Amino acid sequence: MTGTVRRAPGPGLGSSASGDGLVRRRRRQWVRRSALAVAVLVVAAAGGGWAVYAKLSANITPDEAAAAELARYERERPTALVRDAQNILLIGSDTRAGQGNQEYGRDLGTERSDTTILLHLAADRRSATAVSLPRDLMVDIPSCRQPDGKRSEPVFAMFNHAFQTGGSACTIRTVEKLTNIRVDHHMVVDFSGFKEMVDAVDGVQVCLKEPIDDKAAKLKLRAGRVTLDGEQALGYVRARKSLGDGSDTDRMERQQRFLGALVDKVQSNDVLLNPVKLYPVLDAATSSLTTDPELASLRGLYQLVRGLRDIPTEHVQFLTVPRESYVYDANRDQLVEPEAEKLFARLRADQPVAVAQDIAQEAPGGAPEADLNGGPSPAPTFRGSTAAEHTCG
Repeated sequence: MTGTVRRAPGPGLGSSASGDGLVRRRRRQWVRRSALAVAVLVVAAAGGGWAVYAKLSANITPDEAAAAELARYERERPTALVRDAQNILLIGSDTRAGQGNQEYGRDLGTERSDTTILLHLAADRRSATAVSLPRDLMVDIPSCRQPDGKRSEPVFAMFNHAFQTGGSACTIRTVEKLTNIRVDHHMVVDFSGFKEMVDAVDGVQVCLKEPIDDKAAKLKLRAGRVTLDGEQALGYVRARKSLGDGSDTDRMERQQRFLGALVDKVQSNDVLLNPVKLYPVLDAATSSLTTDPELASLRGLYQLVRGLRDIPTEHVQFLTVPRESYVYDANRDQLVEPEAEKLFARLRADQPVAVAQDIAQEAPGGAPEADLNGGPSPAPTFRGSTAAEHTCG
């Protein structure tokens, strides 16, 4: 927890009446100044402030097609079990279409979900759990509406095939069938939006155990603490073959660590409470953002995030769904059961889970259901990290 360090009152200060009067006068001055600042903001909102609000809201693209497709299948979708708990599906698209994305390759008419995270916000907004879903996970993908209007056949395939087949609606339905968790909202961010977000907070610091020299990812970085700009951050979270052990699991853990560092940077710099710092972040975030219609405005986004600013970074958790190599193809993944269902069940019921960087291999889902004394069931532990953890000591 950060904040101003206050000195203990010296002799004749904190305990005296004159000292108390000084404190009261300073508080009144602070209140008057705060009231003046609020008044200025209200006046600004009547003119230029409204223009800013309108611009930022207009940046967001409402995903009307997905909303219509999901409404078509409303009867088969899971029911939300806990009032006020929220589940948001975050999709990182690898589209090459759109401004700022062409440099990553030719647009071949298809886009895939390069990264997919199911973000669970507890009903009391005291914790957030982000679960990465591997793009190579073998799953049942339902019949989905394709871009040409035709419907695909149900298929057992890699998870990221869902987005390529039917966009965000197909991905949401696939996730809901896999987890039985109701997806309340979704956001799709492309390459350009990710880069601009990082640049808007003046870069994000990561800790590298060894130097990186990857021409494909456009990365040449020294070991140790390094502040990544948007371009470097994109290469860092997307690189796979040349970093770590080359697995998608290693890449997802790197993405989780980076997102944790980004959350820590935003909170430590008071971005959410400072309009001057917040505007460029919002402008960058909204410019390349596609969301469900309910979120497709500043008001909608504010309703979602207003309770998040008070979540301690140690209660913002990142983990990957329990997975292992697919039995028929070592280059694909499958869920580890019953650990995966244990995770999904707790998220459905808005019950806590715990994360740790090192847990027993023989128990990927974590702790037993009850302690030896017959006490309440402890929160199961999954391999992961929190936004408060650092990747080097």
